[in-house]
Amino acid sequence: MRSLSPLPSIVIEPIVRSALLEDLGRTGDLTSDAIIPADCMATLALTARQSGVIAGLDLAAFSFLLIDPAVDMQVRCPDGRRVTAGETIATLSGTARGLLAAERTALNFLCHLSGIATATAAMVEAVRGHKAKIVCTRKTTPGLRALEKYAVRVGGGANHRFGLDDAVLIKDNHIAIAGDIRTAIERARAAAGHMVKIEVEVDTLEQLETALSSKVDAVLLDNMSIEELARAVAMVGGRAITEASGRVTPKTAPAIAATGVDLISVGWLTHSAPILDIGLDVPVEADSNRNLN
Repeated sequence: MRSLSPLPSIVIEPIVRSALLEDLGRTGDLTSDAIIPADCMATLALTARQSGVIAGLDLAAFSFLLIDPAVDMQVRCPDGRRVTAGETIATLSGTARGLLAAERTALNFLCHLSGIATATAAMVEAVRGHKAKIVCTRKTTPGLRALEKYAVRVGGGANHRFGLDDAVLIKDNHIAIAGDIRTAIERARAAAGHMVKIEVEVDTLEQLETALSSKVDAVLLDNMSIEELARAVAMVGGRAITEASGRVTPKTAPAIAATGVDLISVGWLTHSAPILDIGLDVPVEADSNRNLN
């Protein structure tokens, strides 16, 4: 199991609060308020319906606590734990209205982030035995970047830059507008502080040679064939961090990693990873007891 420090509450709470407001609207949960007495208590279980890696339990907990501060959540499978279908992730006890009002918001976060963690874990497994790290990109859901990048870390991956403000990444459009790679790199180096790394995207070995002669910190080898990647890594010879990107899947990742690249960036981990199916159900034992009464 991968153990990570949780995201700070100050990051989580406003995101969860906004999601709850979106769902509850102006009048709250019309269905539960009409059907369920206000003093009705319930115990429900977060249950995995697929095998995968759990991420986002703090988001789920905040969803319930913001509706019912007295809710009791007992976690059995914390973030980073691999679960099997049918396994209980956590149990929740509180007002039935509160649990049901927060259900969808909690599951939206938990299923989405667990899906990212599960997909990341599969990619990490695909490159096991090689030095390459799986990293995410800025291709994230607006407003959820910190959460999605956290889920990548839970799955065993690493994070690329969080935004435009924490590193220089010179891409093809920058180069086209600047005129050439060397000019773009020189301008970036003149403007960047001493703590800021400079990476440049290259599509050809000729561009790579120019970037290396300008002593960049990292090179993004974009959409290169396996043969080109291997030649590129040999050309770099440890002078810069090498990052491969472009149409990476669990099937193609092993061959990419075998070229010796340091990083493999995968955009779909955050923008297209399928959810991990998780439900909020009446526990089997509680359902059996209810039927006997």
